[in-house]
Amino acid sequence: MKRALITGITGQDGSYLADLLLEKGYEVHGIIRRASTFNTARIDHLYADPHVNGVRLFLHYGDLSDSVNLVKLLYNLKPDEIYHLAAQSHVRVSFDIPEYTSDVTGVGTIRILEAMRETGIKPKFYQASSSEMFGKVQDVPQTETTRFWPRSPYGVAKVFAYWATVNYRESYGLCASNGILFNHESPRRGETFVTRKITRAVAAIKHGLQKELFLGNLEARRDWGYAPEYVEGMWRILQHDEGDDFVLATNETHTVREFAEAAFAHVDLDWKEFVKYDDRYERPAEVELLIGDPAKAKRILDWEPKVRFNELVRIMVDADMQTLSKRTNQEHLGKLP
Repeated sequence: MKRALITGITGQDGSYLADLLLEKGYEVHGIIRRASTFNTARIDHLYADPHVNGVRLFLHYGDLSDSVNLVKLLYNLKPDEIYHLAAQSHVRVSFDIPEYTSDVTGVGTIRILEAMRETGIKPKFYQASSSEMFGKVQDVPQTETTRFWPRSPYGVAKVFAYWATVNYRESYGLCASNGILFNHESPRRGETFVTRKITRAVAAIKHGLQKELFLGNLEARRDWGYAPEYVEGMWRILQHDEGDDFVLATNETHTVREFAEAAFAHVDLDWKEFVKYDDRYERPAEVELLIGDPAKAKRILDWEPKVRFNELVRIMVDADMQTLSKRTNQEHLGKLP
């Protein structure tokens, strides 16, 4: 039985990756931060049947700012694969807390790589790199050889983590890989990210619980894919015999305006009646266009996305509509406070 360690297991990608690895028969370990409240909602379903998943899923308290704890964890667990997904991952927020973002998102990767070197273990290592590293794009579409030009503290930190991974691969012979993932969404996406913010608002407006949706730059163009497919890509990267770097993307780009239009249209509403502009959601330096070419991943890993833009929007809107309908019904029956 293979043993995998996931940092960021309670996030969107970490939860889908845990699903996938458990289905494949792995023993899965996740690092979670000790906080005053639990934040395990995305993986709680994995404990529903302990005979299926619970006996192979283990959570450990840890933090990317605590290198001693990371060394202890790796020494004790000796995982076959490490998926490093944890980060302060909100781009707009990274402008407000740049030092924290740099420490956790950037230096945190060095701490894990150093822990691997210090313990002497040789797991395959996956670094969650980001299309935000391309920032002010120098090539269209972007590939593994496109020059980085980050436009946020988050992007800068991810570039640091990317090159740290390459450096440890070349310096110490680690099987360390970067997955340069373009935007990937799902019903488990955080509620402050623009796609989920839109689909939740659509559901609330359709149910008469919200009147307006405030957004920033409507013309920013993104390459949006479906998160469960992208975590399969992560797994495929670590099944490769040697460390390498791969772009995972759809090679399509759409504006935030198009996303909003498609989401509202799916429930027979006109987005223009509800969407309002608010400059508070603008970034100090905007990334105007992201579109990735996944040809290398297709050629070497046999990976390619199947869920396209319109289907992705429908999946997310339907999920938020269903969630809100269920909650409304429970409140009506007096089952919720």
